[in-house]
Amino acid sequence: MSDFSSLVLPHIAKLHAYTPGLQPAEPGWVKLNTNECPYGPSPRVAEAILRELADEGEALRLYPNPKSAPLRQLVARVHGHGLREENVLIGNGSDDVLNLIVRAFGGPSAATGFTFPSYSLYPVLVAIQDGATEVVAFDRSMKLPVEKIAASGARAFFLTSPNAPTGVAFSNAEIEAVLARFSGLLVLDEAYAPFARENAVALLARHPNLVITRTLSKAHALAGIRVGYALAHAGVIDLLDRVRDSYNVNRLSQAGAVAALGDPGYYDAIIGKIIETRDYWLGEWAGRRGWFTYDSQTNFIFTEPKNARGESGPAVARELYEFLLSRKILVRYFPSHALTASFLRISVGADDEMFAVDEAIEAWLKTAP
Repeated sequence: MSDFSSLVLPHIAKLHAYTPGLQPAEPGWVKLNTNECPYGPSPRVAEAILRELADEGEALRLYPNPKSAPLRQLVARVHGHGLREENVLIGNGSDDVLNLIVRAFGGPSAATGFTFPSYSLYPVLVAIQDGATEVVAFDRSMKLPVEKIAASGARAFFLTSPNAPTGVAFSNAEIEAVLARFSGLLVLDEAYAPFARENAVALLARHPNLVITRTLSKAHALAGIRVGYALAHAGVIDLLDRVRDSYNVNRLSQAGAVAALGDPGYYDAIIGKIIETRDYWLGEWAGRRGWFTYDSQTNFIFTEPKNARGESGPAVARELYEFLLSRKILVRYFPSHALTASFLRISVGADDEMFAVDEAIEAWLKTAP
């Protein structure tokens, strides 16, 4: 028997899996398509992992701390604002945390909401649960649709701030306006908050229906070990713990994450460098080239390219995407919606990578008839 379609649940048979950015196996690529950190993690991370591997890996014989308790305690201390261990949940990347939220609060009769465009994993997680959705669309202005979110009727509503893929951040005043009107859980996905001018952690004390999710994959250069977390009211964390896998974060990841969060000076420096690089290229592409580019508060830039004739649009964006691909430069293109189809998302890389992109753009402009 090789066809299991008659056995699988009907909603899974119709499911379209999440599509991540291309991950080339061979060397020689300029990889700016998945918002990874262009710099390595703190040296303390490798040291901590090696300590776990000492004595012929004896520690690996044992299960990890089931609740990642030392890491929960450290995350609470790092963020302050009266947070305690019981306000923190650790996940196998923030995707794991998002999945737990949908598992606990979403289903066929319990809608999960999200804005569009935003992280394309959200609808996949809801579909896995055969859940109902409430989608609130942005327009090109990217102004936060407060009233539409409040009226959505969702049990939990995912709001990415700063937004992916545009990079636009929403102020705490705007987020509080939503919280004051929305009766469900507002899940603020702050994957890119370390690169933003403001974050919402201080709002947790005033709004028990706020959940904040974070990841160590972006600013902390730890995409390869998969650690994320949620900050929330203790009652919410308790509910999420009920649907969490008993040992959802392995020993090496826990050790590496503790080491990373214990070296804030190292990360402050590389975050500052990424922001400096981002702002320079925002100015170059929006100013010198005259491309419409959203004011990014992330580690990527969402820009609407123009060709040599001054034209923009989906065909132009696709042409540049394919030209860069032919030069072994990976960026991200989102053709499935009118709001995103004219843009490219370019992760902020090291200086040589960014200059390589700009040189390729210059070559593309010269190819126009």
